Amino acid sequence: MSGAAAATADVAGSRVVVGNLRRVQRGHGYAFVAHAQAPQPVPVRQPARVAVTLALANKIQQAIDRGTVRDRAEVARRLGITRARISQLLDLTLLAPDIQEVLLAMESVGGVEPLSEHLLREVSRCGAWAEQREVWNPLHRSA
Repeated sequence: MSGAAAATADVAGSRVVVGNLRRVQRGHGYAFVAHAQAPQPVPVRQPARVAVTLALANKIQQAIDRGTVRDRAEVARRLGITRARISQLLDLTLLAPDIQEVLLAMESVGGVEPLSEHLLREVSRCGAWAEQREVWNPLHRSA
């Protein structure tokens, strides 16, 4: 018998069962299964939270630069968040372009984030891009 199919046959008054023996899920016994177990679901891949946050920060900065909104305070009022949070978001736009590129390409796999925004704040506090890269490299390697 091939695969996970199970079959029964009567042989000389005895019942013979042929198939794959699998442990009963959440049980302590064994049972025969008639069909194969469902394959494991493929982990969901989606943009990392830091990538989405950086994209939002860039859109906000573009709106300010174009004059669509007057300033950070107006953005905060429209979005219903604090001015401090807007400042945190817009600080991400000051990151070196190569760091931003890596961040925008990051993915979360199965809900596991590769990097937190909190760690990025340490990088964005550095003024020069060379300093940012020095702080970024160890973080990026561990992510």
